[in-house]
Amino acid sequence: MDIQKFQESMYSLIVETSTNLPKDVRRAVKSAKQRENSGTRSALSLTTITNNITMADDNVSPICQDTGLPTFKIKTPVGVNQLEIKEAIRNAIILATKGGKLRPNAVDSLSGENSGDNLGEGLPVMKFDQWEKDYIDVRLILKGGGCENKNIQYSLPMEIEGLGKAGRDLDGIRKCVLHSVYQAQGQGCSAGFIGVGIGGDRSSGYDLAKAQLFRSNEDVNPNEDLRKLEEYIMETANELGIGTMGFGGETTLLGCKIGVMHRIPASFFVSVAYNCWAFRRLGVKVSPETGEINEWLYQDGEKIDFALEAEKAAKEEVAAAIEAEVEAPREIILQAPITEEQIRELKVGDVVRINGRMYTGRDAIHKHLSENPAPIDLDGQIIYHCGPVMLKDEEGKWHVKAAGPTTSIREEPYQGDIMKRFGIRAVIGKGGMGPKTLEALSEHGGVYLNAIGGAAQYYADCIKSVEGVNFTEFGIPEAMWHLNVEGFTAVVTMDSHGNSLHKDVQQSSLEKLSQFKEPVFK
Repeated sequence: MDIQKFQESMYSLIVETSTNLPKDVRRAVKSAKQRENSGTRSALSLTTITNNITMADDNVSPICQDTGLPTFKIKTPVGVNQLEIKEAIRNAIILATKGGKLRPNAVDSLSGENSGDNLGEGLPVMKFDQWEKDYIDVRLILKGGGCENKNIQYSLPMEIEGLGKAGRDLDGIRKCVLHSVYQAQGQGCSAGFIGVGIGGDRSSGYDLAKAQLFRSNEDVNPNEDLRKLEEYIMETANELGIGTMGFGGETTLLGCKIGVMHRIPASFFVSVAYNCWAFRRLGVKVSPETGEINEWLYQDGEKIDFALEAEKAAKEEVAAAIEAEVEAPREIILQAPITEEQIRELKVGDVVRINGRMYTGRDAIHKHLSENPAPIDLDGQIIYHCGPVMLKDEEGKWHVKAAGPTTSIREEPYQGDIMKRFGIRAVIGKGGMGPKTLEALSEHGGVYLNAIGGAAQYYADCIKSVEGVNFTEFGIPEAMWHLNVEGFTAVVTMDSHGNSLHKDVQQSSLEKLSQFKEPVFK
């Protein structure tokens, strides 16, 4: 095999997976957009999502700034050198990272040091199988940390929140899968997809669950019991009212695929792999002689071009909102530094458009600020939970290639104290935060703004310049970037009056979940 050609093929696969959403996923997003009520927060989110998909197409840039942990599933004919394949994939990963198609995400678990090239112990993940076919089958999934953190595993029998006892049977499995969607809320960038693995041990069960994400979203399960369960979950999960980004709404789940394997008598695991709406999964058939791509996978059916539909959809949404007499949310312009008086005027549901300066801050920054002084004056300022994809030009100037929000709940132990200590007035992220932060917002006069998860191109376009950076030693995603923005849009979901949309949606969805306690499958 021409290994250089194979490396080029793998580079193409990585770039396409990061920047070009598969056809089946586009169709699922379109269906969700058509179901959503016009004029709602979820409708706004889905419009932003489809705009972002179009921008990623046009810019050939990452759909989401969290390009995840690359996982390859590779099938080779007997006799193909798998060591050469591994080396070619690693080289392609390095090139894609240098070119801004992947964010450097490989971090030493003990030292916290970022390798800078997405290589490290165990990374990228490559799983090989041999088969008797005459071509190499390579499939790649880029699964970000926000949705990876919402994976969950159940050990039956057990008591499940809102659903009661779950036994070692199909109905117990049903309860596990339904609960897995509930517990993700908006933190996994809903509406999402799930892969479910029944049986195995703890590790093989998760492998089976993730393997389901490599199925087409539109295939039919050959196991009749599992086919019925998939259909039930798709129907019932969308009655929970969690909606896009956890804002409430008609669509919470875009796909559900379930697989089963044998187990030992003492264990009964149900493992769920959750994936966000930015479901980046593609595959190729490669010639073992030339190393070139012969066929792209997941390309059946119509490809939705959201750019062509945008103008028509916008007109229809406005007309429907007027007909339904939907009250448009308030839109407020904010420019930092922000006063406490301005913050106290905001309430849950307001749409905020930000101009001026904001500062990124993720896990490393929050831990550092909890123990050390800030490198700049943060009084009245905005912290953005974001780990952007950045590239430096030949003149040494930084440019933002992708910059969507990361999941905020990880900063819950620090956020409230940091806001009060440094005078921070607003925090932007996704998925909401907990009671400690909510109490601090009320006490201090602060607000939490929910940006649209995965909309990395949409928000990168709002960033007009990079004015500085601190803590690059923490790695590109964890550094504190000083950004000038225009028209940066987010929704107030936690205000200074003790109100939290996330808390309300979680409570209402739990009440709806509890309606499905009774057995469905015998």
